[in-house]
Amino acid sequence: MTWDEVLALALALPGATRGTSYGRDAVLVRGKMFVVIGREPDHVVLRAGLDEVDMLIATDPACFYQTPHYVGWPAVLARLDAADPERIAVLVERAWAGHASAVQRKARGL
Repeated sequence: MTWDEVLALALALPGATRGTSYGRDAVLVRGKMFVVIGREPDHVVLRAGLDEVDMLIATDPACFYQTPHYVGWPAVLARLDAADPERIAVLVERAWAGHASAVQRKARGL
């Protein structure tokens, strides 16, 4: 999986726009980042609940991890070369839904 593929998934969601977060390419909804390219081009940062972060790291540590910078924050890093594209698609949509409006979620059928 590549950043361009993640970008296409994210931008297909209602109200998603391309922008930046801390100077890096990102996708936002209602002005809030939900996915951003990592410091390495084959990594992404996804918004996720703290419980979800722990579960992702525990169930797939080859893909999901956190650096000390992200510990305690609702975000998880993913290595795209180790990622299951279907799982990333679900996580991108969940990250988007966490910031999307009720109207946007309804437009998506959620």
